[in-house]
Amino acid sequence: MTVVKEMFSRKRILPLLLIVILIIYWYFQKPTLLVHLEGQTFGTIGYSIKYKDDRQRDFKPSIDSLLIVFNNALSHYIPNSELSRFNASSQPQSYTSPFFLPVLEESKLIYDLTDGAYNPAIMPLVNAWGFGPEKSILLDSAIVDSLLSFTDYNLVEFNKQQVWKKDPRLQLDFSASAKGYGVDVIAHFLSAKGVENYFIEIGGEVICAGTNIEGKAWRIGIIDPGSDILNQQLIATVDLNNLALATSANNFNYRIIDNVKYSHTIDPKSGYPIAQSILSASVFARNCITADALATACMVMGVEKALALITDMEGVEALLIYSDENGQTAYHITDGIKPFVSFVDNN
Repeated sequence: MTVVKEMFSRKRILPLLLIVILIIYWYFQKPTLLVHLEGQTFGTIGYSIKYKDDRQRDFKPSIDSLLIVFNNALSHYIPNSELSRFNASSQPQSYTSPFFLPVLEESKLIYDLTDGAYNPAIMPLVNAWGFGPEKSILLDSAIVDSLLSFTDYNLVEFNKQQVWKKDPRLQLDFSASAKGYGVDVIAHFLSAKGVENYFIEIGGEVICAGTNIEGKAWRIGIIDPGSDILNQQLIATVDLNNLALATSANNFNYRIIDNVKYSHTIDPKSGYPIAQSILSASVFARNCITADALATACMVMGVEKALALITDMEGVEALLIYSDENGQTAYHITDGIKPFVSFVDNN
């Protein structure tokens, strides 16, 4: 009788063990699905976020809420944003968000590294040339010189509690780094949720971690600077893994005054839109805010000075596209990123 019971028990236990084994095998072998989120931020700028998550969690509501808080901190288009209140005030201002102090610190670092080629204090010049929220004015050299007297980032002072101005006329504009900073903020959010493989893009600024759905590096396209807003094509692709990319160019954002085309990138030293041979600057760095700010600085500095800057920086690479002495499109790519870039044949 005992032998019969043991045999009966084994018959019941074996199927249960098989089910447990199958469940364990399914758990470890099941394919990881890709979550893809899309939306808008900073007004009408689109974002695209992809990440691998076994639980298929939808972080869109949290990300949208985070971007609203971020925008209400650093947008100069929102009248009551933290930045707008600082720009309108002459008194020291305490921080009301976790975003203002870090962007002040990073801006000071890049400002010093680039000898002022990246300069968030040029907001009055941005407005004067018609690229900001205020109406443009008719500029002459005297007006430009007067604006240059208070568009120096050294006129901003800050500590861990407050930020203030040495000149009450000073105003800040973080649009040359805000998209990249927003990308970093989302990356930190996803990492905190345990997401290890992601692609985050806001308005062309990108950061990637881990691998895509195929287990390969994320492949990112770089727009041909000869494209216009309606006819865009790629000039190259790059495979990114644990790296950020930001590209600065002037083909989409410009103004025409008296039949003269003016770039949206202002040279902080001259006060005028840049007139360089460089057509676009794609910068690769660990943080997207750094890549974003440096891409703008490279456009201002020109090819030779930009290359000298990038090659001296650890962990930073660049692809610079420019017009050579014969008017032909040429490029220079730093050694560290060269193996991961493929140029596109558009012929």
